[in-house]
Amino acid sequence: MRILGIKEGHDGGIALIDDRELVFCLEAEKDSFVRCSEVTAELFHRAASLAAAPPDVIAIGGWVKGTKSHERQSLSGYFGTGPGSFQLFDSSFFGSPVKAFSSTHERSHIWNAYGMAPFPQGEPCHILVWEGNIGNFYTVDTKLHIHNHGRVLTDPGNKYTFLYSLADAASPSRLGFWDTSHPGKLMALAAYGHRGRMTPDEHATADFILSRDPIMTTTTKDDLLWSPIHNVGIETQAFKDMAAKFTDVIFDQFYKFAVERLRGGLPLLIAGGCGLNCEWNSKWRDSGLFSDVFVPPCCNDSGSAVGTAVDAMRELTGNAKLSWTVYAGEEFIRDCEPSTAMFIKRQYDPCLVADLIASGGIIAWVEGRYEIGPRALGHRSLLAEPFNRSTRDRLNRIKQRESFRPIAPICLNDDVAREFDPDSPSPHMLYFYHVKNSALKAVTHVDGSARVQTVTREAAPRLETLLREFRQRTGTSVLCNTSLNFHHRGFINRMSDLAEYCYSKSIDAMVVNGELYQLLQNPEGGH
Repeated sequence: MRILGIKEGHDGGIALIDDRELVFCLEAEKDSFVRCSEVTAELFHRAASLAAAPPDVIAIGGWVKGTKSHERQSLSGYFGTGPGSFQLFDSSFFGSPVKAFSSTHERSHIWNAYGMAPFPQGEPCHILVWEGNIGNFYTVDTKLHIHNHGRVLTDPGNKYTFLYSLADAASPSRLGFWDTSHPGKLMALAAYGHRGRMTPDEHATADFILSRDPIMTTTTKDDLLWSPIHNVGIETQAFKDMAAKFTDVIFDQFYKFAVERLRGGLPLLIAGGCGLNCEWNSKWRDSGLFSDVFVPPCCNDSGSAVGTAVDAMRELTGNAKLSWTVYAGEEFIRDCEPSTAMFIKRQYDPCLVADLIASGGIIAWVEGRYEIGPRALGHRSLLAEPFNRSTRDRLNRIKQRESFRPIAPICLNDDVAREFDPDSPSPHMLYFYHVKNSALKAVTHVDGSARVQTVTREAAPRLETLLREFRQRTGTSVLCNTSLNFHHRGFINRMSDLAEYCYSKSIDAMVVNGELYQLLQNPEGGH
């Protein structure tokens, strides 16, 4: 059975499941579209061209007729897991009969996490969905029934992000303001903060934000003119302290709910955009409340097309488990050959590339199909040496990011115990680790943490070989790894964009599916 899943709205995407296997998951922002883009006609055409045959089922995730979760509902709508939260009906697709399925956006998160989780069908699992609007725990039982344990917090993601806007003098005071870059910045800044008991003013600020439901449509930052955080500046110590404490307040609210309401010893699956918060994921992993913790690499809305397709598969076949790989995006598009006036093509040699990186070079690394989800995992990456803070600073300048933003490390799975703690695999870069090697200055955040990705030969053979060659030269298989993208856009996925990017940013070389191109000259006239 072929099921085509479609996610409308921001972070739009199209996914195809065929006989329980994820064939592809295409995301609207990838190929240098604006971050969090909606599905386009071009994306739909590309998805249709990749499908071997027409679908048997069209699965469209519920959404809204607008931009806010409480606006008029589209199909099954945004919220709900009980009766009426999905619908199945006969329809047609270009004249051929198909089944049409729709279920709520809330369900898309649940079934995305369940379908991708490594636990066998029938094993009960707790699921935490925390995102911009939803903050709930659920249990999926042996018969695939969803039990909703109730709301923990409305708008956890939106409330978390609101704090950044409150302190940021550049953020406007208007209803509905949202900047998709703010959650990541807040996560980075929280590491600089002093944790502990809140001051009375901090308490009042936190309590006010937590009480506003829904915060996006009821509250502006100027409703908190009395708060000492209002326009205080994002790099002040006062805000860094507040960011750290507010991060803890939100997590503690969910932790206390889990202790009081959830049966212990089951696995926990984490879904929603807050699942990209590595600090929170690490706390759940270390909490001792659950037998295991799983976070899918596309835990935010980028996985919702997959989740709705899994929900349809569950309803029609009784199966809700997927075979999948994180590299389920689209193949790299070779729409041109790089100009010989800019690049010289050389035979790929991992020894040469390892030498380039060890001597301070930055490499654009493209391999196969792009990663699903927002994290670059060695298929659309910038790679660099991990030892010098100046390398981190250069990468942040290339990325047009603030200097306080950390750069993540990539590491051979065999070496993780030597370089980081804990020593467990982290293939999708979703947990914090403590850095044990003091030489890794470019990838160590201010609190001694790093967002590690581990690599095996089975998952990425060419990259694994490069890491081994780098270890031969430097004693470590760790490299800087950050996403290959224009500012505020999804991963680069075509040669014309890649060549423009590397030339304009003075990237030293690019490796594209085992072909090496070295930069001859930069825009300033020399290399």
